[in-house]
Amino acid sequence: MSNNNYFYKFLEPLSKDLALLARELEYSVFTSPRMMLTHARAFIEDIINRVIKEEGISDIGCSGLNERIYLLQTYDILPVDVRDSVHKVRKLGNEAAHNTKVYRYSEALVSWESLYVLVNWFMKSYGPKNFEIVSYQEPAIESANKYDSQELELRFNQWQDSLLQKLSQIAGQVENNVAVLEKEPDVPIVVPGETKLRSITYKGESLDIPYFLRDAFLLPQRFENAERFMIALGGVQQARIMSELPSDLEGISQHVKRYKEDKEAQLFYDLQNFISEERTRRKVMHERKGELFLFFRSEYIILTENIAQIPLTEKYFTGFPNFLRQLQEDGMMKVGQLPQELLILAKYDRVGVGTVRKLFLQMKEIQGSI
Repeated sequence: MSNNNYFYKFLEPLSKDLALLARELEYSVFTSPRMMLTHARAFIEDIINRVIKEEGISDIGCSGLNERIYLLQTYDILPVDVRDSVHKVRKLGNEAAHNTKVYRYSEALVSWESLYVLVNWFMKSYGPKNFEIVSYQEPAIESANKYDSQELELRFNQWQDSLLQKLSQIAGQVENNVAVLEKEPDVPIVVPGETKLRSITYKGESLDIPYFLRDAFLLPQRFENAERFMIALGGVQQARIMSELPSDLEGISQHVKRYKEDKEAQLFYDLQNFISEERTRRKVMHERKGELFLFFRSEYIILTENIAQIPLTEKYFTGFPNFLRQLQEDGMMKVGQLPQELLILAKYDRVGVGTVRKLFLQMKEIQGSI
């Protein structure tokens, strides 16, 4: 099932928040059954709270989900099958939150099916009048593994934080006699890996770091204006990988000698370019799965068998014999033995980014002539 056509999309007219969480639950059934069971409990708790609000019932004195379910029972609001399904999801969720055993897909599917009973009743009771029942459907296995378990957990946590913030805003509006806005923002479609992990700021500007770059290696040569600064920071373990960078780059120059604040601005600018280049690379690799690439920044060539077999000699590559000699000494005799990240080659003696670019352009020219 695609991102644009997930099963519980029909929830959007009633609640885009719920639809968003339901979509993440769908992704998690075959990726992390434990996570699905745990957060399915949060899903039903949200629905139960909405029902209480819709019915105008006071839940003062209720200390948890079980007591709120019982409260609705006393008002004879929950049908027996819905009540039993809610308790099933609640119990499975409680167990998964505390028990370290391995959970099976079949257990997540039991919870998924029970969710359907509750959602179907909820939509018929409180949804649009023209709502048509949607037949039960199990998650497609192809929905699994698009997000890894850590990214899914991040998405669930962001959903919960967002919901808590909205509830706090609503409470403040009610307290100040301000009209409560019922309209919710569109449910964002975030492709796997692009979930916002954190932000890095510099003097009022902000960069969102996507999940797929959480532990990206920050090769200094990729930072055109701040290469030497990055090398110096790496020497004091401040900028070797993305997770080492602080949330605010202002003041990072204090960790190294002989570098001033102007380098911080250059680093921030180069970091923007790095993220943009990585997104371009990722998009290309996704669109051309199974292909082999050689990258120079955001440019690339497809490593076909013909070009992979071309010897790294002066017969084919001119203008940098010392560079070719060093490659051969390290066992790189053919183009196919070069690293995917060509800028790594700028580490060699008297070889800079400019020389590596010349090699890349000559390879590109050869590929175009084959």
